[in-house]
Amino acid sequence: QVQLVESGGGLVQAGGSLRLSCAASGGFFIPNLMGWHRQAPGKQRELVASVTRGGSPNYADSVKGRFTISRDNAKKTIYLQMNGLKPEDTGVYFCAAGGLKYDYWGQGTQVTVSS
Repeated sequence: QVQLVESGGGLVQAGGSLRLSCAASGGFFIPNLMGWHRQAPGKQRELVASVTRGGSPNYADSVKGRFTISRDNAKKTIYLQMNGLKPEDTGVYFCAAGGLKYDYWGQGTQVTVSS
């Protein structure tokens, strides 16, 4: 069973930066697909950024140019560097991983951006 543990959330002012980390443990494989989703109050969960084992990143239009996803396969860890944060980036950020789809999810970490 793969477990995902997120860290790095918090409260930041608009324009600030945060870096999220997600470490995968358990299992005997390096997940092919790893990504970050977020859920704002009253809204559906949405994909923010994802990266494959080969390193191809994908971003939601709303975060392009501000967020950068990266991964360390040896550590089975992904990172999300978030710069130029906006109040609309507020939400719970979930790490997810899997082969062709997201089979495993973390507990989530809160990101709050104040205006």
